[in-house]
Amino acid sequence: MTAFVLVPGTHMGGWLWREVAGRLRAAGSEAYEATLTGMGDRRHLAGPQTDLETHTEDLTQLIDHVDAPEVVLVAHCYGSYPVLAAADRRPERVSRVVYVDAPLPQDGHSMLGQVREQMQDEVIREAMLRRAAEAQDGWRMMPPALDEARNPANLTGVSEEARVRLNRLAAPQPLGTFTQPLRLAGGTAGMPMTGVFCTAGGPGIAMVEALVASGDPRFQELAEPRWGFFELATGHWPMLSCPDELAEVLRRAAAGEGHRVGAGRQDAGANRQDVGTGRQDADRVAPV
Repeated sequence: MTAFVLVPGTHMGGWLWREVAGRLRAAGSEAYEATLTGMGDRRHLAGPQTDLETHTEDLTQLIDHVDAPEVVLVAHCYGSYPVLAAADRRPERVSRVVYVDAPLPQDGHSMLGQVREQMQDEVIREAMLRRAAEAQDGWRMMPPALDEARNPANLTGVSEEARVRLNRLAAPQPLGTFTQPLRLAGGTAGMPMTGVFCTAGGPGIAMVEALVASGDPRFQELAEPRWGFFELATGHWPMLSCPDELAEVLRRAAAGEGHRVGAGRQDAGANRQDVGTGRQDADRVAPV
């Protein structure tokens, strides 16, 4: 039986994964929706000291308290940072890391540092940096309203009811989670990984192939057989817009399926889930 640990991104709690978790359990898997310190119904526990280390320890403890011998860690958005850090500390317990429309963290870099140095979209980059600079009380990054003019395609497929819930339950993000650099000790070297692209509001597998073909050493690992890729033709919130399709992709990823960049494009179509019509946009912090 596969055990999934589902980790939300910026401003969100484990409630975000409720529908996907239910579908995974119905299919015979275990599913644990993580709520990181300061998020969701734990927002009252946040403080100026809450940082990436806090969230990493949250996940490390959750892994330690799961009875299954191995878990699949699933990260959405910012969640990839504490997920990768926790996997680095418990490599013997993690069978795979899955990035769902999430940045690929780099050792020695913070989330905000990668935004500042690598995000190509100037409008989005400056908006994120401004929210960090204007953090209330010097540490609380307030969530943006969903109707902010950033990338409307990110909300593709999300119902009005779900949008209201996103706005209502979004919590301030402790600034330290964005500014503390990720530190890895080599535990994830060789670990199986999967990238799930939501192509209505961002890039797809073609961008990974272009990055690998560029020769940039930062991205050559993406051509290794341990990396698999899927595409979902939906926006940034697939757990809300297409929970059935996302749950199926997670099960397939756990089984080792997915497009391999080194294998060429001939099998890419089999790893796309057609849940809507999307557009391509290469402005992302990192390839997944």
